[in-house]
Amino acid sequence: MTAPDCPDSPQPTEEHQIDESAIREQLEFELHHSDRTLLSGPSSRVGELCTIGRVAWDFLKAFRALHFAGPAVTIFGSARTKPGTTYYELARTMGSECAKLGFTVITGGGPGIMEAGNRGAHEAGGRSIGVNIELPFEQHVNPYVDRSVDMHYFFTRKTILVKYSYAFIVMPGGAGTMDEMFETMTLIQTKKIRNFPIILMGKDYWKPLMDFVYHMAEAGTISPEDPELIFFTDDPEEAVAHLKRHAVRQFGLRERRLPKAKSILGESEMPKQQTV
Repeated sequence: MTAPDCPDSPQPTEEHQIDESAIREQLEFELHHSDRTLLSGPSSRVGELCTIGRVAWDFLKAFRALHFAGPAVTIFGSARTKPGTTYYELARTMGSECAKLGFTVITGGGPGIMEAGNRGAHEAGGRSIGVNIELPFEQHVNPYVDRSVDMHYFFTRKTILVKYSYAFIVMPGGAGTMDEMFETMTLIQTKKIRNFPIILMGKDYWKPLMDFVYHMAEAGTISPEDPELIFFTDDPEEAVAHLKRHAVRQFGLRERRLPKAKSILGESEMPKQQTV
């Protein structure tokens, strides 16, 4: 018995019938939003090949842009945080302190906390990089980055935000910030990356989340030692000491020459020379 003849098969109402115009509208949408094509099940062989090409191009652009970045710290946080607010100024301070330690500061390149982190590094004379995301509503790169790269896919962007960093500072943010923090934590849990420090700042804001992390440990859904992967503080001095102890010393970072750009390959060095 075929599905249309099956008495148990639900029949679509007139409201949910799909007509030719709806199909054309979906195809047009996917044509202009390739992320939806990637996440909408199987595509044509040519379409899948084009997706692979876009992913590879994302990575190639980022690898070339950040090859000369040097050891970095990534700062995560909300794009909605306004200049002059407590958390904006805290992120700005941490960007400055990271630069003084010799780290390149990497953010998502947008406004809010991202701008504050880049701004602090820029004002301290350090290196400042933005890994921006292409969105239907355009997100402009903030004016405090020395170098930026535009990524098409969120997952390629997250990979790049992790790849070059020896530590991660998580400021107050929304779903995207939690996604970035917990994915980084998962990579450390599963030994996909080394035990890089995660510094969570904004105690009043994040306390319910940390309570839940400890609840997961008590419930046995994460290891009892996993909450210790997160260093929870509001004090920049404590955060800097933790960075020195668990990033600089733990991984033996020291002053060294960064690789030279090769003009024959179309490469260019970062405008400022900081070393760790």
